[in-house]
Amino acid sequence: MNFGISFLTILMLYGEKAPPLFEEKEGVLAAEAEHFTSQELTDVRKWYLINKKSDVSSLKEDETLHYSDASNKAYLELLPDTRKTHDDKLTHGVNFTNKPGELAVLNYRVYFNNPGKYYVWVRAYSTGSEDNGIHVGIDGTWPESGQRMQWCEGKNQWTWESKQRTVEEHCGVPELIWIDVPTKGEHTISFSMREDGFEFDKWVMTKDYEKPEGKGPKPVKK
Repeated sequence: MNFGISFLTILMLYGEKAPPLFEEKEGVLAAEAEHFTSQELTDVRKWYLINKKSDVSSLKEDETLHYSDASNKAYLELLPDTRKTHDDKLTHGVNFTNKPGELAVLNYRVYFNNPGKYYVWVRAYSTGSEDNGIHVGIDGTWPESGQRMQWCEGKNQWTWESKQRTVEEHCGVPELIWIDVPTKGEHTISFSMREDGFEFDKWVMTKDYEKPEGKGPKPVKK
């Protein structure tokens, strides 16, 4: 049985209307992870909706779900998760990819009133050492500044972070994860897999490098 989010599921979530267009105001843009416009490149790994109605037992050995503390009581998880620890086999292009846009891509419709440089923050739940990486891009491009988002602190709880893994600092360097929004108007923000098992609750883009508090700012729909 397939518990992924298809276009039919999106219609069930939003009716016959298109998924929301999230708007940036005063240098802040926020969106729930599960409110994506489309998902692609899902043959190997796929994002699955997790909430109180979810049944992912066929894909997830650990039955622990974290929706009760998630924003909007729902989140996405990248499944199946076959690499939980450093001792588990790493297979490039299957349970790990350092190439952004290669596997399990989520797309979001957004509108920017103020173009320019935006830091990207993601609220994630990491339980181990091999479920804590993701990539971010814009309009089908994957700039170096959006690659290898990394979490080390805040295990076993929903945690905001905006750090980039580097050769020198595996736990990530602050202020290196950012996206340049070239023009005012509608754009597509995308996230793609780096490590399977990633749990994705919400994302925020900010002009200032300021970590969101709690469940973060409320999304604004245009």
